[in-house]
Amino acid sequence: MTLHNQNTAAAELELALTTEHFQKAVVDHHDAEAIERASTSAWKDVWYRLSRNWTAMTGLCILTALIVMAIIGPWLTPYDFSKNDLMSTSLAPSEKHWFGTDDLGRDMFARTWMGARISLIVGFAAAFINLIIGVIYGGIMGYVGGRIGDIMNKISEIIYSIPDLLVAILLVVVFEPSLLTIILAFCLTGWINMSWIVRGQIIQLKNQEYVLASRSLGASGMRILFRHLLPNTLGPIIVMLTMAVPAAIFGEAVLSFLGLGVQLPAASWGTMINDGTKVMLLYPWRMLFPAIMISLTMLAFNMFGDGLRDALDPKLKK
Repeated sequence: MTLHNQNTAAAELELALTTEHFQKAVVDHHDAEAIERASTSAWKDVWYRLSRNWTAMTGLCILTALIVMAIIGPWLTPYDFSKNDLMSTSLAPSEKHWFGTDDLGRDMFARTWMGARISLIVGFAAAFINLIIGVIYGGIMGYVGGRIGDIMNKISEIIYSIPDLLVAILLVVVFEPSLLTIILAFCLTGWINMSWIVRGQIIQLKNQEYVLASRSLGASGMRILFRHLLPNTLGPIIVMLTMAVPAAIFGEAVLSFLGLGVQLPAASWGTMINDGTKVMLLYPWRMLFPAIMISLTMLAFNMFGDGLRDALDPKLKK
């Protein structure tokens, strides 16, 4: 009888443990689903508020059109952007040459959209590299803190004190001017602002309860940083990224305007404006079209970035 009771108790204990384990698994599964739904609904809410911001959507539409035209624009005309035609120099815009021609007879429409390719490649590539460097450096600087964090912060302040355009000019002068050199030049100091944004966010988040719980469960510092902290800083990072792209585009245009950017026969908005200013009164279209494109690109990025910042700000939720 005693043996039977012992077997029954053991069976009941095993059943209870199994039931408890099953219930715990169900709860964990529901918690994971709830977290996933909350994350998904949060991004849907961001998109909903962004889509209702006509300024941001106008900027997004302009950017989309610019990117599409940078891809297909040079193919919409039968003229090669680098081919000289001395019999068609400095022609005004017409049905044959939509944006006119320059002093060597090259089609301005094809050259304008080839310049858009150069500018967008430099802008997105430099911003992406600065994003990676800034997020990693700023994340470590904010999470570690203490003396090491202070030293890292001082290093970034020293680098930031050097004018970024001066660094770019020196690097382009020392090395042969090329697309890769220009991108590298903007990556030497362009990550500083991103690292400071991430550092400030990490300092605010690293003492939250979920971080302390992860640390008490034995999670490593790198896991906490990259799994829990950095994903919660995506909002400011994305907004900062939308500001970094036009900054790199404008920097490339300035270098090309000074003759230190991409070299001929490659097309660049900066070099086209530089050539157009010399004959601005006689042939204004040679400077007008690339200048409009740069202004439109800067305006579109700022419109979209402002709207995205408002959409990601929880304080502005209605």
